[in-house]
Amino acid sequence: MPEQNLEGAYNLLVNCGQACAGERLLLCYEQESLDFYDRAIVEDVCACAQEIGLEVMPYVLDFDPVIDTVPAQLAAAIAAADLTVFLARLADQMRFGRFKSDQRTILSYALNSASLASPFGTVHYKASLALKQVIDAAIFGASEVVVTCKVGTYFKGKISASPDGGDVNLRRFPMLVNTPAPASGFAGRIALPGFLVGTGSKYYHPFGVTFDAPLFAVFEGNTLLGFEGQKSDEDKANQHLDMVAGRFEIDRNFVHSWHLGIHPKCYFDGVAVDQFESWSGSAFGNPRLLHVHTCGAYAPGEVCWNVVDPTLVADGVTIWEDGVLLPERVPGGREVLAEYDDLRQAFLTPDRRIGI
Repeated sequence: MPEQNLEGAYNLLVNCGQACAGERLLLCYEQESLDFYDRAIVEDVCACAQEIGLEVMPYVLDFDPVIDTVPAQLAAAIAAADLTVFLARLADQMRFGRFKSDQRTILSYALNSASLASPFGTVHYKASLALKQVIDAAIFGASEVVVTCKVGTYFKGKISASPDGGDVNLRRFPMLVNTPAPASGFAGRIALPGFLVGTGSKYYHPFGVTFDAPLFAVFEGNTLLGFEGQKSDEDKANQHLDMVAGRFEIDRNFVHSWHLGIHPKCYFDGVAVDQFESWSGSAFGNPRLLHVHTCGAYAPGEVCWNVVDPTLVADGVTIWEDGVLLPERVPGGREVLAEYDDLRQAFLTPDRRIGI
């Protein structure tokens, strides 16, 4: 086992990526000057790869805010590697359907060395993957799912789909969310947390818009019916959607899907409204957050609605309660916690920092 400060990198490369000595690692990363991933995390992954005995092939990526296809040169480099790790937003922008599922391609949601070395990065990858599977089974198999929060969120319905095929086709590290549930079988209203923000599919300016008073998004199935709140906030929300939808020529009122954070050690130690891009790319894995993909008839859309401290009840069983995920209440949950003690310990002391 590598030194303690490389435990998260080992978890990423071996437990998630199944890396073996002698394999070729394509390490794709953004320049630190772009202020998203830090240089130290690149160095940690590279050092761990060398200890394992991987051949590291560095690949520096520029940032394209509206990219929607994998560049041919990068695709060829991925094909030539045994394992590819992205410390870059490009993979997040194209996480739904742009990569070949038969390739070992990993997107890291650890943005810096500190988060990679923390329990966020060191809880065994297979633990969070197993947790996702039992949560998916409970939610997707329920005849009725009801979601509420103390400030007024209320929507309910039934998921008319299987969790198979509705998710991304690369490996996410850590595993942070359950499979997106289609919005088509649900209706109700979402209490927004004081802002709308982008999903990380494309980047635009402004990436978010803030509100002065409580604002609700009302929807039925795949359609946003409107916003309810202070008139000036309703206008700001509508103008923001018009701007985003007009720029990308997409359906502003489309509500695609929703899911929740499942990693008890996911955290954001900044302030969301001051760092919308970083917040959108990392905080969503905390169980205190549920997010909805909207504005665009595809996952993940371009505008995200967030619910803070949700309660989710599936067939009368409360699985989330005021932002606390209770994995022991789903079939198979106790067994997952018994098998992975680091995950069990993480749930005993969850990180509540979400930047809001």
